[in-house]
Amino acid sequence: MKITDIIKQNTFSLSFEVFPPKSETSFENVKAATEQIAKLKPAFMSVTYGAGGGTSEYTLDIAKNIKNLYGVPTLAHLTCVCSNKETINKKIEQISASGIQNVMALRGDIPEALKDADRSEWDYNYAFQLVEQLKQANPNLCIGAACYPEVHPESTTQADDIKRLKEKVDAGCDFLTTQMFFDNNLLYNFLYKIREAGITVPVIPGVMPITNANQVERAIKLSGSFMPQRFKTIVDKFGTTPAAMQQAGIAYATDQIIDLYANGITNVHVYSMNKPVVAQKIQSNLSEILGV
Repeated sequence: MKITDIIKQNTFSLSFEVFPPKSETSFENVKAATEQIAKLKPAFMSVTYGAGGGTSEYTLDIAKNIKNLYGVPTLAHLTCVCSNKETINKKIEQISASGIQNVMALRGDIPEALKDADRSEWDYNYAFQLVEQLKQANPNLCIGAACYPEVHPESTTQADDIKRLKEKVDAGCDFLTTQMFFDNNLLYNFLYKIREAGITVPVIPGVMPITNANQVERAIKLSGSFMPQRFKTIVDKFGTTPAAMQQAGIAYATDQIIDLYANGITNVHVYSMNKPVVAQKIQSNLSEILGV
């Protein structure tokens, strides 16, 4: 099933993101974790792409396994940075042959060693170039792209960031998924601004349950996320007690999702970090709302 068809159902739904193994030795453990999450029967599951494409083959393996064993629609991530059109075309052919209907088109992070390199000869500098190629290679694919409620780290202003976002949508992106955020008001303001800019495709909010204190620094580094004082207080109080921090982090994420649902959002994507217990507890907290 295509993600856009799930969105059109206009019912409350929850989906989860998982990531592939970093090496062959961890494949079975990661596969087992993703299967436990798939057993929860979420609306769909997204599978991220190995950094720099190094473990990209596992993305498709995990996505196919989830789809074929549990019938859960899957969204395979695909990044293009430092790649070429021939390689990406082969990846698109593999995705299409697997029967996966949904692709998350991402530029990907530029390796530190290449950040100052001349990119004029690169096949890809922006995600919209990958969106265009996906649409041309397989018009039947449902294409997602990322957006940043708090501005992409490489953008100088939010206006510039929204301009880049519109390029992805105009290139053929069917829906957007947000980077993590911890203050829902940031999302609501962002949605208003992109609608004013003529971006009308569906937007799925991405929520990250912070279940240990070490995740805070990583979340800020990855996305520059604003941490509300209420959230900082939770981390200060419970961050040194793992079980308490997990419970508090799940409660905070649940509260975020309930507020999103109450304000007209129907589909929420949870960055589960391959933790079945986190996915299960969040879904359980929302069982009456989701009807599961």
